[in-house]
Amino acid sequence: MNDTIVAISTPLGKGAISIVRMSGDKALEIALSVFSCKSQPQPRYMTLGGLDLGGVKEKCLMVYFKTPNSFTGEDMVEFQIHGGVTVARLAEQRLIDAGARLAEPGEFSRRAFENGKISLDEAEAIVEEINSENEGQLKAALSSSGGKLLEKIKSLQNTLTELLAEIEVSMDYPEEDEFELVRDKVFEKISEVSSQLGTLLSNAEEARYIRSGVNVALVGRANVGKSSLLNALLGENKAIVTATEGTTRDVVEGSADFKGVRFNFFDTAGIRESSDNIEKIGIEKSKKALQDCDLVLFILDGSEEISENDKKIFDLIKKPYITVVNKSDKKRVLPAQTNEISVSALSEENITLLKQKIFDSVIKNEVDFNGLVLTNERQISHLNEAKKLIDDVFNAKGESLEIISMLIKKVWNELGKITGETENEDIISVIFSKFCVGK
Repeated sequence: MNDTIVAISTPLGKGAISIVRMSGDKALEIALSVFSCKSQPQPRYMTLGGLDLGGVKEKCLMVYFKTPNSFTGEDMVEFQIHGGVTVARLAEQRLIDAGARLAEPGEFSRRAFENGKISLDEAEAIVEEINSENEGQLKAALSSSGGKLLEKIKSLQNTLTELLAEIEVSMDYPEEDEFELVRDKVFEKISEVSSQLGTLLSNAEEARYIRSGVNVALVGRANVGKSSLLNALLGENKAIVTATEGTTRDVVEGSADFKGVRFNFFDTAGIRESSDNIEKIGIEKSKKALQDCDLVLFILDGSEEISENDKKIFDLIKKPYITVVNKSDKKRVLPAQTNEISVSALSEENITLLKQKIFDSVIKNEVDFNGLVLTNERQISHLNEAKKLIDDVFNAKGESLEIISMLIKKVWNELGKITGETENEDIISVIFSKFCVGK
């Protein structure tokens, strides 16, 4: 890591400013070879000057971060130049010509990790923050980026370390009575660790919809208003709406955010008997959507009696469902239904209440974004594995303390894979490859 790296850290395009950053032992030296200013730049102060782009000078700001007080833990320099693809590319190339090399994807963050500035879980939170597509994903990423997960894992590892130390001492000075006291304490503490892991995993299960969204299938017979309801839920005319039955021949998708959770809606073809080959394909896709979704909106026409086709469709539903009685703007003749909500896709009456009902049906407990919200699949998989290893410890209760100690060390190592303390080089490379070049 002795070489100095450079990259554009802002998206290429037209804008007010672009940022080009360098990190490495020669960052300041290289910067001053192409940047002229009236006084020596001071750490953490903006300096106004001119950046030589090859015959012309770009008036810009430069800020210098002196090791170890920088993001990477190395000397860093950032130039704030005018936005634009050409000027950013010229500035980057000028710094490469002066002695820097182009950074690899995620190399700035990797150097921060290797220099102890961030843990592996914090690095992953940065990726999730950058890639977040809604408020919930962003809040979940921010809850991890603050080091809450690192703090929790460290606490669990410290408990395990204390147990390992006590076991070592008891084996060095073996006394039968002392052995049993140590054994009892070990399993008392292991129970506490298991309980805390269970809480983390339970919260992760509740928050998984923040990561992947809630898949909601709109099903019902033809012409009950599924497409109109989809448009009302999305707030846009996504699906074609006509009075002709069987207009929807394929699954129409659309997404909307509600309280930090993304709802992925799937408007399906009306399920009925049909001789039309194209419509038949759409109906089969509708049945598959019923199987793959998290929640079903079973849509009925409130201005009509329930039909035999409605009953057949209801028998196909094997997932949690909400009965949506549409067309509340018309006189209702349909009897009360189980778990129903009455709406009008036409006037958008109760559409917000329907979104709330969807939310409440899936998110059983309000996600506390001020706490630790886990949505990272890799981290969750390691927590699950640690929980299984703790079960192995319990199953070995009658074994020697040496064997129990060995199993506890496996739990400690598995937890360390989350923060990077015991992770191997290949996994670390994969994680940082997900970053953009300037990060």
